[in-house]
Amino acid sequence: MKVVAAYLLAVLGGNASPSAEDDVKGILSSVGADCNEERIELLLSQVAGKDITELIADGREKLASVPAGGAAPAAAEAKKEEKVEEKEESDDDMGFGLFD
Repeated sequence: MKVVAAYLLAVLGGNASPSAEDDVKGILSSVGADCNEERIELLLSQVAGKDITELIADGREKLASVPAGGAAPAAAEAKKEEKVEEKEESDDDMGFGLFD
């Protein structure tokens, strides 16, 4: 992820086609991050000749189909309902009254 972030920073800085040695490695080393040359070369080979805004738009479309966040609130509501039921049961007088 840090390689992608460094690449995007270089592009945002005005360099339409950042190089591995000068640009991406330079950004990573400036913040003290180690850099894996194989990953940098892989990224650069995959984005070579492509427009970064189109790549981001394609990525957003792909991420839109990924389910996220829908199940957690439902589970939380179910837990709340269970707690309410437990409280109602615990408020009983356990089968006998004070004056029995």
